[in-house]
Amino acid sequence: MSVYADTSFLFSLVVSDHNTPAVAAYVRAHRQPLLITPLQRCELGNAIRLAIFRKHIDQAACNAALAQIENLFAVGKFLHTPLVWTDVVAEADRLGALHTAALGVRTLDLMHVAAAVSLAVKDFLTFDMRQRAFAKASGLRIGPHQRPSIR
Repeated sequence: MSVYADTSFLFSLVVSDHNTPAVAAYVRAHRQPLLITPLQRCELGNAIRLAIFRKHIDQAACNAALAQIENLFAVGKFLHTPLVWTDVVAEADRLGALHTAALGVRTLDLMHVAAAVSLAVKDFLTFDMRQRAFAKASGLRIGPHQRPSIR
């Protein structure tokens, strides 16, 4: 079974924060690798670098997190997963028309859920409450099972 994780989940996997214990528990209980698209990889790297700007981490922690990402690919915990961008954008537009007015969906959230839907993924991992509501409304199962927080 394929699993798609948004940046809130992936960030907590490679940078220690308040969601890291839930991520660690999920990873222990679920052995399947996580699909990583170019969108996720770009946003995750930028989120880590942005954490320096916000003074949440220092350069050494940034370097360690970026190295951990490479290691997760090397050991097969992350799987490079290409996207057909025209399909993702069309799906994002379709999902936005259905859900944005009611749920306040942001464009990057549209893109992540559309990527998951276009990859025929069933499980979507996030700690973002709006993203959880949107992914669920789009037919995805949501995890990890804990009280989420808005990023």
